[in-house]
Amino acid sequence: MERSGSAAVTLATARSRAGAALSRPHNWVQLAKFCAVGAIGYAVNLAVYSALLRGAGIHYLAAAACSFLVAVANNYTWNRLWTFRGQRGHFAYQGLRFLIVSVVALGANLLVLHVLVGIGLGKIAGQAVAIILVTPLNFLGNKLWSFRLAHPAGARSRPAKPGSKSTRRWQALSRRF
Repeated sequence: MERSGSAAVTLATARSRAGAALSRPHNWVQLAKFCAVGAIGYAVNLAVYSALLRGAGIHYLAAAACSFLVAVANNYTWNRLWTFRGQRGHFAYQGLRFLIVSVVALGANLLVLHVLVGIGLGKIAGQAVAIILVTPLNFLGNKLWSFRLAHPAGARSRPAKPGSKSTRRWQALSRRF
C-alpha cells in the first residue's frame, strides 16, 4: 500500500512535533500536574459513582455520566488554576472547550465501561479501568485545545519568547478573564 506525499509529510510533521513536545520538561510537569488533578477527580468520580450506584440504585451508565460531570467540574477548576495556569484565557471560552473534550472523553469512557462490564468485569472495577484508559485522550484534548492560548488575527504563529513585550501583554490580558 503506497502513501501519498501529503500523508507522508503530515506523518513526519506529527512525529517531529511529538518528539519536540516530549523533549520539553515543561510538558512532563504539566502531565504530572494533570495526573495529580486527575487522581483527585478519579476519587471524586468513583465516590459519586459508588454512592449513586449502591446508595441511590441508579443504572450504572447513568451513574457513570453523573459522576463524570461532578469530576469534570472539579477537574476544570483545578486544571485552570494550577496545571495550565500560565495558559489561562477567557473562563467561559476555555470552560466550553473543556466541556466538549470532557463529553468526548465521557463517550469513550462509557463505551469502554460497557465493554468491560459486558465481558464480566465488575461495574466499579470496570469504571476504574475505563477512567485510566481514557485519561491520555482527555489530557491531549485539553492541552492542545481547551487550554491552548488564542492568538489575535495577524499574530505570529510561533510562541513569543518568555519575558518579551507580547508575552507580558498576553499574560496581563489573560489575568483579566
